[in-house]
Amino acid sequence: MGMIYKNKYRDKSGAIHESEVFWIKYYRNGKAYRESSKTTKEDDAKKLLKLREGEIAKGKLPGVYFEKVTFAELAEDLQRDYALNNRKSQKRVEECLAHLERFFEGYRVPRITSDKVQAYIELRLSEGAKNGTVNRELSALKRMLSLGAIQTPPKVDRVPHISMLKENNVRQGFLEHGEYLALMDKLPEYLKPVLSFGYTYGWRHSEVIGLTWDRVDLKNRVVRLEPRTTKNDKGRTVYLDDEMLDMLKTLFSQRRLDMSILNFTPSLR
Repeated sequence: MGMIYKNKYRDKSGAIHESEVFWIKYYRNGKAYRESSKTTKEDDAKKLLKLREGEIAKGKLPGVYFEKVTFAELAEDLQRDYALNNRKSQKRVEECLAHLERFFEGYRVPRITSDKVQAYIELRLSEGAKNGTVNRELSALKRMLSLGAIQTPPKVDRVPHISMLKENNVRQGFLEHGEYLALMDKLPEYLKPVLSFGYTYGWRHSEVIGLTWDRVDLKNRVVRLEPRTTKNDKGRTVYLDDEMLDMLKTLFSQRRLDMSILNFTPSLR
């Protein structure tokens, strides 16, 4: 059982005082966690305690764990990943991180939200950065968050939705966002997940249609394409944002149990 309490401390004269801010204490696998509620309101502290105990009951790490992970730590992990895999774009990623660091320096993981990303986009555009340049930086940010999410134990509890900007040099055949919304409105329900997934991650039609449940890890929010199943024979991994995760969970609950290999859009079979 968890508890809320107030810390006691001594002043220079030796007198004992009680802090105004409430603290919470809870347990996970026998280990005690203590965390400031950052509030003087008892009801708010109780709500935070209930939230943490709920996270633990679901088998998740408590949120305070992710609050210890910084942007700088994730950036180092991304650079290490590029170095270990000898990626040709390593120099470009370092340039992207230099811009990202100016804005996100000192940020803890929970503070990197969609609203903050939007503020970053607005800043870069006001500085004269081109849409394509900003998109490369957003891709680096998304990659570092995704890497953190698949660590054991994870360093990121969720990857915020990050919208890319329109580029003038996109490949022919790609939908503009307005066209995407209009098409979604006209499609039958069973086809909407196909368009949504393909538009979000840029997968080809055959890759989306051929996606099977053995490549989907809902618990860790990861979808993988194995090597030799893509056009360039290279594997691919994407991390599911909240919208895609909810969509796939719904599809999973409606899956065809009579099929040995489950397509994530069974209505197309």
